This record gives sequence, structure tokens and C-alpha cells, in this order.
Amino acid sequence: MRVLLSGYYGQGNGGDEALLATLLQMLPPEVTPVVLSGNPKQTRDRYGVEARERMNFLSVIEALRLCDAFIWGGGSLIQDATSAASPFYYGSMMILAQKMGLKTVAWAQGIGPLRRSVTRWLARQAFAGCTAVSVRDRASCALLSQWQIPHLLAPDPVWALQSKPLPGLWDLPAPRVAVTLRSHPQLTPARLANLTRALVDFQKATQTFILLLPFQSGPEDLSIARAIQPAIKDASKIFTPEDPQLLKGVFRGVEMAIGMRLHSLIMAASEGCRCFALSYDPKVNRLMEDLDIPGWDLVNLPDDANAICKAWIEHYANGEPLSPEKIEFLVERALIHRELLYEVLRKS
Repeated sequence: MRVLLSGYYGQGNGGDEALLATLLQMLPPEVTPVVLSGNPKQTRDRYGVEARERMNFLSVIEALRLCDAFIWGGGSLIQDATSAASPFYYGSMMILAQKMGLKTVAWAQGIGPLRRSVTRWLARQAFAGCTAVSVRDRASCALLSQWQIPHLLAPDPVWALQSKPLPGLWDLPAPRVAVTLRSHPQLTPARLANLTRALVDFQKATQTFILLLPFQSGPEDLSIARAIQPAIKDASKIFTPEDPQLLKGVFRGVEMAIGMRLHSLIMAASEGCRCFALSYDPKVNRLMEDLDIPGWDLVNLPDDANAICKAWIEHYANGEPLSPEKIEFLVERALIHRELLYEVLRKS
């Protein structure tokens, strides 16, 4: 069986690459994956799979004709907050696959926000036509229940991604704290300056080594890390591992993670780190609620760098990571996404 995988792949985003790596890990071994990617060569080289240019529609149509199933491969694909075009791209692809008679799976989806009536209509049509659907959060579950669309709810599949140790990490001074910030309108220059001052004071107080981990390989996230790094100088290092398993493996050697990106917090929590969240999106708030992770919405970030620093020190000193039993439970639950794939793709 040939299966076409569609997601935000080959775009240099660590979270979406982690979802792809996990999906490939969870597919039945007899399945041949074909990945739609923004960088097909990189995707082919990294994962050893067939890959096609995601915006070359003639190539996409040909791939659909040659495949038996189509999968939306995880994450917040169906939302119109960052781009009105995104739900139309993914929704039209899903509906086309359904019209062509392929088995279709909406896998590990985080749905919304959907602020426009037309995108809500398109999303409902696309999900309703799927052979099977799984979602990763309660809000997405509630929306599909409202639409009366059958689905499974399970934690984000990246909980179950197999990590690998990052070479050279253990040569760096310990203890270590990872920081993952991303470019976003809510991360204003004033807020970034406050966070930087707080991080400098936190490092001095705790004598920790700061790992700056941009999850987006483009200039935006990396520029933030580069802006912070000179303030901490010899007590910090920027890491940009592109292999998702190595990226997750970074958190094996880290005591605490301060993160904006959803998958930085999931990776850190699953590797036994304390986590402190800086939320820019409802999906991060949902994770904070589910795991009782402390933090702030960026719009409510204290103006006083000293207050930020004190909160980090308190959590570093007295916060608790998830228990091994809780991590094991979440990993086992995340494997429900794999069971769904086996059930759909192994049916004749």
C-alpha cells in the first residue's frame, strides 16, 4: 500500500518534523509512504522516503492517483489564525483524495481556531468525509462531537517519538536549562528585553548552562536566540539539531525547559524535565491545563524582569517534572494514533 502524507513538512519547523518522524515510526511496516514536502530533497535524505513538492499540483495529483490512502499528518493544519490559505490547501487536498476514492485519515489533528464561516464549513466537510479521525486535544474533540463526526482522542503523538542522545551535549557544563522562543507579534521587543534580563539573572542565580533551541530553522527564531546569547556569553550555546529524534534527545540532559513552542514543552515533559510555558496560542494553554504547567500568556507577561526571574527560580528549585508513571501513561495513550493507522491501512 502506498500512502500520501500531507502536513507542514520540509519547512524547517521542529514540531512539524517531529510529527512526520512519529507518523513514519507509527505506519505499518508494509506501507510505502510518499511525503508532500516544501523541501523534497531534504525530506528524502533525512527519512529515506519518496517525497514530492507540496505546491506542485500536477505532481500532487499524480501522487494521489498512485496512492491508496491519504493522511493529514498531525498538528494544527486546519486553522485560519495564522493563514486563511492553510485550511483551503489542506481541506481541498483531503476532499480531492476522498473524491478519488482513497482511504482518508485526519491523524492527530489540533483543530482551530476557525474564525471564518467558510473555513468552518470546509473543515466540517473534509472531516465528515474521512475514513477515520483522531485528535490531540479536548477542544478539537468537542468541535467534532458538535459536528457529530466520529473520532478518537489521544495525546499528541510526539509523546511517543523515540529520542536519540545528542552528541556533545554531555560535554557541556551541568545543570542545563533549555529555552525555546519563537517569533510572534506578542513577543514584542520590550517583552523579549524583559525575558533576556530575567534569563541573565536566572543564570547567575542558579549557575545553570542555558541551551537556546530555535525550533524553526529560518531566520526568525534563530535571530531571537542570537539576540539573547551575547547577554549570557560563555554560559550558553545555541543548538539547532534538525533530526527530530536528536531534538527530543536534547531534553534528556536538561533540568528545566522554558518554552513557547508546543512541541518543545511536549518533548521536555516526556523526557522528564520541569517545564515553564510562555503561551502565544490556545494549544499551549490546553497543554498547560492538562499537565498543570506553570507560565504566562505572553500578553500577561510581567513588566518586571525580576518577577519573571523569581518565578523561574522558584520552579527550578521546587517544581516537579511529570512522574515516570504519568509519562508512561501519556506515551501509551499516544499510541492510540498508531492503532488507528493499523486498523485503517490494514483493512482490505
